[in-house]
Amino acid sequence: MLYIIIAILIFGVLVATHELGHFVAAKLSGVKVNEFSVGMGPVIWQSEKRKGEPWEADKTVYSLRLLPIGGFCALEGDDEDSDDPGAFGKAAWWKKLVILCAGAGMNFLTGVVIMAILYAPATGFRVEVYGGPIEGYNTENCGLLAGDRFLSVDGHRVLVYGNARFYLDRAGETIDFVVERNGERVELKDVHLPYQERTDAEGNFTRLRGLTMGATADPANFLDKLAYAWWTAVDFVRVVWISLGDIFTGAVGLRDLSGPVGIVNMMGEVGSQSPTLADAAWDLAYLAALFAVNLAVMNLLPLPALDGGRVFFLALNGLLYGLFRKKIDAKYEGYVHLAGLAALMCLMLVVTLSDVGKLFGR
Repeated sequence: MLYIIIAILIFGVLVATHELGHFVAAKLSGVKVNEFSVGMGPVIWQSEKRKGEPWEADKTVYSLRLLPIGGFCALEGDDEDSDDPGAFGKAAWWKKLVILCAGAGMNFLTGVVIMAILYAPATGFRVEVYGGPIEGYNTENCGLLAGDRFLSVDGHRVLVYGNARFYLDRAGETIDFVVERNGERVELKDVHLPYQERTDAEGNFTRLRGLTMGATADPANFLDKLAYAWWTAVDFVRVVWISLGDIFTGAVGLRDLSGPVGIVNMMGEVGSQSPTLADAAWDLAYLAALFAVNLAVMNLLPLPALDGGRVFFLALNGLLYGLFRKKIDAKYEGYVHLAGLAALMCLMLVVTLSDVGKLFGR
């Protein structure tokens, strides 16, 4: 139960961090923020600030609310027309773009910061290298030499440890490699490495490509750790995109999706199954970084009601104005976002019911 509570708090902090990104960008852009709230539901504490705003009688209400499940940033003129000179609708297009993308940007930055903290004690990082062929698979002449350091597998750059194996497992029968060999970059095109099925004398079934993966280690200084944290967050983005692709291709189904209930339950299980408290803290922080980046990517999808959908309409209105000197009426855009929100809520309900069903083994 303790880890479930921690997971709920982490999830709420990530959502609040997203809203903080919108808030900071709006303030720096001179757009009026009516209220910035941490948490949802009934108000526990509230304060008004009137400091340094460029227009008369402006105020921002800062709130702390009872339910630790996120927060919100209410901008003037965000959902309706406003004559206030500081309204969101009256801001320059580039300011709107910055404000809309700032939430996702803050989530991505949160992921980088968490990983930088986790990597701070590290003295080095593991690197995947080719370990050699497996006897009996006829892969001795594949072009790879033991000790080759993987730089790219099947067109995907190797950013962090585990990438080479991951993309090798997803590749087809012919694979392109880029490796580092004796300090030089070597490209290997169309290497034929199909999966081969074997059954040993004890009846154990295996399906392998016939090669082994080894590892070496690179020492890491402060800048190396920051860079590795950055590349880990970038790799999280790739994982999210691959997962979305699997959804659209049908490789995964509804039962494989998880909403807030499933995520909180998974984090609770990870924490409770960790051998020590330190391991639990590390694992939960790693998942928090992954979910922070996941939230960033999902919010920038060009779907109605999401930040990405609003960015899409911003670009579309810019194009229409450039061509015809006309824009889509704000109320019609609002209808589209409202319909999109309803659809997302329905999807969330279905996923939540699925998560609850999985909790009870159904």
